[in-house]
Amino acid sequence: MGVNLKPVVKARQITLHDLAGKIIAIDAYNALHQFLSIIRQRDGTPLKDGMGRVTSHLSGIFYRTANMVEQNIRPVYVFDGKPHPLKMKTLQKRKDIKVEAEKEWKIALEKGDMETAFKKAQQTSRVDEEKVKEAKRLLDALGIPYVDARREGEEQAAYMNRKGDVNAVSSQDFDALLFGAPLLVRNVAITGRRKMPNRQVWVDVYPEEISLDATLEENGITREQLVDMAIMIGTDFNEGVKGIGPKKALNLIKKYGSLEKIIEAGEVDMDADYREVREIFLYPEVNEEYEIEWREADRVEVIKILCDEHQFSRERVEKAMDKYIKFSKTFKQRSLFDF
Repeated sequence: MGVNLKPVVKARQITLHDLAGKIIAIDAYNALHQFLSIIRQRDGTPLKDGMGRVTSHLSGIFYRTANMVEQNIRPVYVFDGKPHPLKMKTLQKRKDIKVEAEKEWKIALEKGDMETAFKKAQQTSRVDEEKVKEAKRLLDALGIPYVDARREGEEQAAYMNRKGDVNAVSSQDFDALLFGAPLLVRNVAITGRRKMPNRQVWVDVYPEEISLDATLEENGITREQLVDMAIMIGTDFNEGVKGIGPKKALNLIKKYGSLEKIIEAGEVDMDADYREVREIFLYPEVNEEYEIEWREADRVEVIKILCDEHQFSRERVEKAMDKYIKFSKTFKQRSLFDF
């Protein structure tokens, strides 16, 4: 889920067209979770092929990425590596939530409450090794590059952004800012009409960009102080302090300057793990040995994966493939480092 920084960040609404020609590092697990959560039938059941295998993630990768390349956006998917030990508690909590949501989904279906059923079904999404393997195979066929992180995908993507190898990091979470990404873009993969939770209201979802420098300047803080704020609020690596939200955390950090001084003043009580959490964000473990190269899409292999193996509509796939083929013509077979 990441840390909640929304009340203290200033987002600028943009369009996919504004990202034309840009290289965007996409937090792959975040995107796959979104696809598995959103791309479902009315009763909450994910898309499946004739053999009962879930295909929501493949549909999302294929069609949403097609929308990006149609705008000449150059996507690079970044996959999570081995989770940090401090994240294990969060991962277990997420598993428990999914188990409970699955029970509530079935109860809602029995009652005929389709709205609750869909909402609960969304909470059951799981990105397992098999889905990651299938996503990578499809990306290979599409000629879209991906990078394997040592730890967090956002951690790796932020590093690539700081180096200047990508123009921005795409994720729904704000953690990329904590990892030092100069530019975060949200809603890139889920642009379009979306239903508001618990309401029969549909809204247009637009991409938005958030500058780290602008966020720090707007709030009069440093990145280190932003990280300290996140630790008080709660991250994937620590639970945070009860009653501390983004605005209160900002007030405390501006008053005292650092988490140590806030603790010394008796404003919050935290265990010593907070120093390790700070290290995770400020000194990330990254994969420095990566290559980014876009290749021409293999129409035959894509048809095989989606249509022959998973019964996607051949007509729809062929139409979307034209976008990838056209995109292929906008670049030569060379690596990013040749630009």
